[in-house]
Amino acid sequence: MPSFGHDLLQRYKNNPIINLEDIPFKCNTVFNAGAIKIGATYRLLIRVENLRGQSVFLGATSGNGYYFDIDDFPCMFPDEEGPWTEFESLGIEDPRITELEGAYYISYTAVAPHGPTLALARTHDFQTFERLGSVSMPPNKDGMLFPRKIGGRYVRLDRPMVGSMGNIWISYSEDLRYWGDAKLVMTPRGNYWDSWRIGASATPFETERGWLEIYHGVKETSAGPIYRLGTVLLDRDDPSKVIGRSVIPILVPRELYERLGDVGNVVFTCGCVLEDDGEVKVYYGAADTCICVATAPLKELLDACTAVD
Repeated sequence: MPSFGHDLLQRYKNNPIINLEDIPFKCNTVFNAGAIKIGATYRLLIRVENLRGQSVFLGATSGNGYYFDIDDFPCMFPDEEGPWTEFESLGIEDPRITELEGAYYISYTAVAPHGPTLALARTHDFQTFERLGSVSMPPNKDGMLFPRKIGGRYVRLDRPMVGSMGNIWISYSEDLRYWGDAKLVMTPRGNYWDSWRIGASATPFETERGWLEIYHGVKETSAGPIYRLGTVLLDRDDPSKVIGRSVIPILVPRELYERLGDVGNVVFTCGCVLEDDGEVKVYYGAADTCICVATAPLKELLDACTAVD
């Protein structure tokens, strides 16, 4: 059961749910995870940094969304011999999972010396993955697919960088390989909790009121950046249009496990699950050191999106 707290998202009382000690092989740290529920099974793709300093993906499953059985070995490694080596030589990061047209698509960040790019892979069983390749120019991160076509085209959100600044963009594709018609969706807001950098986080949910996206926002302080989570509501037929956006964050680093770690003061999600009863489970990385879960009713997350002019 969730616990009470100061934020709209209510932390699970037994957070963190996955620590370094839970990983069945030696590694440096646990970051965050893509999440999806298939039937009655919750499935995570966990970003884990191995002892070489590269991130790999590790699978985990659960029957209740809180206690996970973790695979013995990673299911996806950086490409070291194939055609994608030049894009992934420094690791693969931050997987997002989208169920689309009978398959599961993994949007992830491919990291190489020339900068991070967005990449796509496809799986049916979370054991074997077919790489579709790099699908952006560097530097770009925080990309994910919408779970259906809109206007006959595939749609994605991403976060191209301009120096240290990041905005949320949208783009479209006929074939998942070549992307264009890019439009700016959101920018940071001065003097707010998301004043320095923003990025899309989890695969959007389609609701009667629009597409609900949970995003992360960063504020720079004299002691370093603080990562928080918020919500934005996008138009169902034209998701480049923002209908509403949360004025205050829905989750703030408050607990010790969110404040202290490899990178302190970070809550960062790559995956959420919408339950049949309207509860949303948000799986988030805390301080780049462990994985946690927090919950809220979908209605409250939607209501947090204050209308914009």
